[in-house]
Amino acid sequence: MNNDLDVSNSSANEGKNVFLVGFMGSGKTHWGRIWAANTRRSFIDLDEVIEKTAGKLIADIFETKGEDYFRKIEANALRTCATVSNTIIACGGGTPCFYDNMKWMNEHGITVYLSCTPMEVLKRVELEQEKRPLVKKLNRAELLFFIEQKLKERESYYTQAKFSVVSQQLKLESFPGIINKSSS
Repeated sequence: MNNDLDVSNSSANEGKNVFLVGFMGSGKTHWGRIWAANTRRSFIDLDEVIEKTAGKLIADIFETKGEDYFRKIEANALRTCATVSNTIIACGGGTPCFYDNMKWMNEHGITVYLSCTPMEVLKRVELEQEKRPLVKKLNRAELLFFIEQKLKERESYYTQAKFSVVSQQLKLESFPGIINKSSS
């Protein structure tokens, strides 16, 4: 895993997909959309693909079918990304942790872990807690505890990404440096 960003140009990664991974609230969708718009890449939010395919919100899938069912359709949705190229894909927070998804992403593109502190995640997630099925019924203390525990559980998956960047330090120029550096 590499934290060093280099903004030099490189064609070695042209056309490759980029998978953004990290905990909920780390900025995957936010930065994915911005970077895609500024680098002439397509953008896919994996959660939106799942909702469109299933015809229901992820929260409803969790509630009616459970997490195991959701993780299976999530893995299938992820693998459909093999049919696209030159695309930034924002993955769900748990995506790397199931069905060898992290291994698959590393084999099919460039993986970037957007790391975030538990307190930063808390601030961001509180703003849209109702949309997040794993945490929507938790009070602030429970939410922080959940975030800390899940981050510990998932860290070993996230750190398998080819690159790791601190989400609070990201800026528009970060993306080309990540992509170009991965070819060296």
